[in-house]
Amino acid sequence: MVETQRMDITKLAPDAYKHLLQLEQAVAGKLDRKLYHLIKLRASQINGCAFCIGMHSDEAIRDGDTAERLLLLDAWRESSAFSEKEQAALAWVEELTLIADSHASKEAFDGLKRFFSEEEIANLTLAAALINTWNRIAISSRAQYDRSYFEQIAAARQKVAEPA
Repeated sequence: MVETQRMDITKLAPDAYKHLLQLEQAVAGKLDRKLYHLIKLRASQINGCAFCIGMHSDEAIRDGDTAERLLLLDAWRESSAFSEKEQAALAWVEELTLIADSHASKEAFDGLKRFFSEEEIANLTLAAALINTWNRIAISSRAQYDRSYFEQIAAARQKVAEPA
């Protein structure tokens, strides 16, 4: 049975939560949207974060990725559905998510250099750190993903952005 939500970080630590969201927006704007969702989803799979798996799957599909690729993500090393660039990023995010095991290996880091600039590598690293932070918040608080809630927020943002 799924536990009820233990705490609501948005209400208990609103300033810190706001700063995390701001950092998230700054990093997300620096990366390709499809790649961004893949790395977020992959780290969330490793960590077993149902909230983030649900959210990032929805976002990935909304931003044009396919259900087939998302279903294959857990086996990305054996799948031809992912480019070499995506594979390099996925290897890096796995190393950072499992950092106690891998210690962010030289091989994984060097594998990024063929496809990404130093700035992009920095933003990939920040994105990996952030999703691991979000996973830990969602899992420890027992937060549950509610697609309709996030759809309402997205719709409200689009209305604000539309010219009158």
